[in-house]
Amino acid sequence: MFAAIKKANQYIETHRNEVNPQYRHHYHLMAPTGWINDPNGFVYFNGFYHLFYQYYPYDSVWGPMHWGHARSQDLVHWEELPVALAPSEDYDRDGCFSGSAIEKDGKLYLLYTGHVVKGEKTRQVQCLAVSEDGIHFEKSPANPVISEEHVAGVADTVDFRDPKVFAQNDRYYTVVAAKTPDSRGQILLFESRDLVDWQFTSVLLEGSYEQGIMWECPDLFTLDGHDVLLVSPIQMKAQGVNYRNTSSSVAFIGSVDWQTGTFQVANYHEIDHGLDFYAPQTCQGASRRIMIAWMQMWSRTFPTHDLGHHWAGAMTLPRELRVKNLRLEQRPVAEVYQSLTQVKHPGRQLQDETLTIAAALPPQGYLKLRFDLTATQSLTLRYGQKEALVITYDGKTHCLSVDRSELGYPIVGAEDPVLTGRSLELGAAGLFELECFRDTASLELFVNGTQTMTTTFYERQENQTVTLHVVGTGIIKEIITGEID
Repeated sequence: MFAAIKKANQYIETHRNEVNPQYRHHYHLMAPTGWINDPNGFVYFNGFYHLFYQYYPYDSVWGPMHWGHARSQDLVHWEELPVALAPSEDYDRDGCFSGSAIEKDGKLYLLYTGHVVKGEKTRQVQCLAVSEDGIHFEKSPANPVISEEHVAGVADTVDFRDPKVFAQNDRYYTVVAAKTPDSRGQILLFESRDLVDWQFTSVLLEGSYEQGIMWECPDLFTLDGHDVLLVSPIQMKAQGVNYRNTSSSVAFIGSVDWQTGTFQVANYHEIDHGLDFYAPQTCQGASRRIMIAWMQMWSRTFPTHDLGHHWAGAMTLPRELRVKNLRLEQRPVAEVYQSLTQVKHPGRQLQDETLTIAAALPPQGYLKLRFDLTATQSLTLRYGQKEALVITYDGKTHCLSVDRSELGYPIVGAEDPVLTGRSLELGAAGLFELECFRDTASLELFVNGTQTMTTTFYERQENQTVTLHVVGTGIIKEIITGEID
């Protein structure tokens, strides 16, 4: 293991200067080189938020997965740390797949999936690694700690991955993604007293055919009196135009019956309504639940790879979670506002006209708008002029849409037709608040302080003009612009 980690870290140091910075973010976590996807091991340990991630340092495409590693004290500025895990053993030689982290007796434990391919047969098992300092890890001699014998008659280890571990009632539990024999999503529950010896508890929840062929990256936690299960379905069936990505992330809200080990669903819904959000994972801080996700999407082209920039992928801005009315609400972490320089502008009324909000909003620009949309037929916010990322509100449908079809390098894919735009239904017209966090090649929208739309883009020419066009009457209550350091 240590030889594989040393090789990866040496490669990073040797090749980091080859990375083209053109589309690199400034306050979103990225890998120093190569490919990044799912967030892993999101945990607060020894005064830092630690975030690990699926990582292939050697190329800007998916490859044998390592665990990259970074830490932060404010969730905005991240410190790069050495690679934490690398394929090295018989049980993980083709990849250290996604997993999670937990503190026990002052040590940090990682529970991850070991991935092996033999011919056409795949084997996925759950493995353990431990660290005294939270930086350097050793794999357990007991590995794999969850394997075929634990799921005999229940699931196959061909698709059996992404353990999320947590403590409850003096025991440790983990939820693991699996697949039913007829290709439906399935989440399994296991328990242990020491993180080493595990027992199968139950099938926590199974999905319908419409809910995808596999549920990846489960996360189970309690928040505001409700149990919440996050999963990321593969090939979720679309319902209507731009309803959802083929691969998506959803939240089940309800309650766990710990006597039977089953999840009673009261409601479920998509977590983010943009084009680039997958595999969210949460961390319990001192007084809040925080979520972060991969700010990218499967089955699509990656312009930074196609252009030879030697990197692909990033993480979203961390978000504070609440549950209200059986729905997951998301707000930016409070710390981001401490790095934000704000300028307030007077409100005004627009009548069938265009307003230039900013002639030069910076690439790390912040924009907050509060409207009264009661008499608004349509509202169009354009990031750019000839090339533009377009955000539109339709007064007839009460839908907010994001469209990147006019902007930059095209992002195309064979499996998912929803590549250029998506929509979010807001409900009845009235007061409307929109927060926009841009970071070079991404835009995260926080809508009415509850819902989000996350989208990446790769503009050919930098354009910092932001305009607002109103058809009908639009009353702007507040405009705030700013820049995030």
